Parts: sequence; C-alpha cells; structure tokens
Amino acid sequence: MTTQNSSANVLSLPDRLISGLPSGFVEFTGRVLLATIFVLAGYSKIGGYDANIAYMTSVGVPGYLLPAVIALELLGGIALVIGFQVRLVASLLAVFCVSSAILFHANLADQMQFIMFFKNVAIAGGFLLLAAQPLGAWTLDRKLGAS
Repeated sequence: MTTQNSSANVLSLPDRLISGLPSGFVEFTGRVLLATIFVLAGYSKIGGYDANIAYMTSVGVPGYLLPAVIALELLGGIALVIGFQVRLVASLLAVFCVSSAILFHANLADQMQFIMFFKNVAIAGGFLLLAAQPLGAWTLDRKLGAS
C-alpha cells in the first residue's frame, strides 16, 4: 500500500508567485535588470571618455581598452535584453565583473569600495547562474534554433 504525501501537490511560494506569468517572463525580466546597469554604464563612459581613460590609467589599466569596455557593456547589455548569445555574453560579463572588482574596487577598507567590490561579485554570480541555464523562451537564440 502506498501513501500519498499531501504536500507533494502544494506549490512553493516562488512557484505560486510566478505560476500565472507567461513562460519566460521571469528569466527575461532578470536579463533586462542585469543588462540595464551595463547599458547605462557603457553609455555614460562615452560622455565622460577622457575622465574614464584617466581613471583607468590611474589604476594601471591601459586607456586603449576603454573602447572594448564600452563595446562589451553596451553590446553585451543589448545582447542580453534581446537574448542573443546569452550564455556567452553572461560568461564574458561575469569575468568582466570580477576583473573590475579586483582592479577598481580592491580597497576593502573603504566602505564604498567594499560595497562596490561585492556588488560586482554578486552580479557575476547572477551572470554565472544565467550562463548555466537552458535558453529562455523569450530569446533570439531560441528563435534562431541555437542550443
């Protein structure tokens, strides 16, 4: 004789919260939220180009890398929103976040740098989770048949 566990049919709180949403909505929203900071940062670096080069060189990072940083932030952010090469872009941005934390926010004795360091590390963690997930329903990758 088998017994049924009455709790087996009960949805967890997260499942109940998202069960009425369209498939892929939560993953898409997460991508948009992660991408926003990078699109805005890339755009602001264009307006403050010289100041950003000065800041980069002050910590020993060559200023000629700024166009690549801007491209990664802008194009990577846009790619995340439209769902193009999501796993690759998420992986690249995770590495970028950790690198930025180490290069620009390593003074953990300064409370603001401490917060910025761990913000970057936390965002990198979000990107790694995104990179490890199957393609979402609302991605260009899925529409193009990528795996």
